[in-house]
Amino acid sequence: MKTTPLTQIHIDLGAKMAEFAGYHMPISYKGINEEHIAVRNQVGVFDVSHMGEFIVKGEKALDLIQLVTSNDASKLYPGKVQYSCFPNENGGIVDDLLVYQLDEQAYMLVVNASNIDKDWEWINAHNSFGAELHNISDKTVLLAVQGPKAASVLQPLTDMDLQSMAYYTFEKGVFAGMDNVLVSATGYTGAGGFEIYVEQDKGVELWHKVFEAGASYGIQPIGLGARDTLRLEMGYCLYGNDIDDYTSPIEAGLGWITKLKNKDCLSKPYFLEQRANGVDKKLTGFEMIDKGIPRHDYEITDASGNPIGQVTSGTMSPSLQKAIGLGYLPPEYKEAGQEIYIKVRNKSLKAQTVDLPFYKN
Repeated sequence: MKTTPLTQIHIDLGAKMAEFAGYHMPISYKGINEEHIAVRNQVGVFDVSHMGEFIVKGEKALDLIQLVTSNDASKLYPGKVQYSCFPNENGGIVDDLLVYQLDEQAYMLVVNASNIDKDWEWINAHNSFGAELHNISDKTVLLAVQGPKAASVLQPLTDMDLQSMAYYTFEKGVFAGMDNVLVSATGYTGAGGFEIYVEQDKGVELWHKVFEAGASYGIQPIGLGARDTLRLEMGYCLYGNDIDDYTSPIEAGLGWITKLKNKDCLSKPYFLEQRANGVDKKLTGFEMIDKGIPRHDYEITDASGNPIGQVTSGTMSPSLQKAIGLGYLPPEYKEAGQEIYIKVRNKSLKAQTVDLPFYKN
């Protein structure tokens, strides 16, 4: 398994470690529920250095990004971040990602750890524009400092005005005494906070300085288990569960990152057809009425026992204290309050569809 520069710190802290996307990663330290609540109410730190980062530079960098991503990157400006996806050529999703505009002719793409090699091959295969590409994934440490107290913890470490930093923007500057640090107001938790990118050899120092700054705020290390429950409460998609090569962004409720008017992108004809004629399935949120926890791939049926879909993600929500899930269902089930059933160990347990996000703060 691969490691991050912080792996030994996690082991020394007694983290429960496991393989994730080929990396030896912390799943939890004190327990998923406690870590989840710490992020919702205070502040926690995730090592997400397993994520991939690509630099795209040059006069035609934007042209390449416009072709391979679904969102309209021409709307970006230096200091702005955009959520997007890589469509494949058959209406599916190669990966979802963040696009950072670094300057007029330079961008950073942040991709999922499980898809680094796949995405790198994909973007290179479509680079007929002569854009300059650099894979800096192994040279980058990424910490996600998330929670309502994140700005208070981090502000003493920098002159960047974190309190005023707008959602999905970033700055580069001096942070914790280190030069050339990128700090963005982004995250995968819905709890607010920041993501901090530094060079690999600065990762351990960054971790310790963030924890020193957060000591009086009860800052905690947070594992990937709580990252999953936090994102699911917000209805955020997880690649490989809720979206993949065979689901379209329109089916997944990501039509808002699928811009078709002012640009061409791969799969545009599929998306135009889906916009015009609708889709056969839509990613839908539900909560359990009967006692039971939905899990990935559990069958979803109607009241008569007819199969109508499958669970893509499910958990017991630590914030809501109820079992919640996502699944692809026929469009008529998209409206909240529809009765459905989840097959759990050969039992049909009642659930109902709900509007997303599950957690509304």
